[in-house]
Amino acid sequence: MALVTVARVEDIPEGEARRFEVDGHEIAVANLGEDGFRAVGDICSHAHAHLHEGEVDPDFETIECPRHGSVFDLETGKPRSLPATLPVPAYNVKVEGDEVKVEIT
Repeated sequence: MALVTVARVEDIPEGEARRFEVDGHEIAVANLGEDGFRAVGDICSHAHAHLHEGEVDPDFETIECPRHGSVFDLETGKPRSLPATLPVPAYNVKVEGDEVKVEIT
């Protein structure tokens, strides 16, 4: 398990997500404002769409797939709506200073 720096805090605007590739993992990191950062696999489990291109809802801590509208929980990676039924990977995130780090296992 390794903590990998993926961005600086200011690289990910509040209420948005950005895509990063770390050791072959495609990861969407979302900025939830006061609630911090969350990270999930960037590829929707229903169809090959990039979640970082979808809408982030900081209040509900979710991200919506831009292709078919499935909503994923940013804490667990589990889908909260259809058509997706399988979760995407969820990653631990730590902020150290101005660096956003993702834990890769």
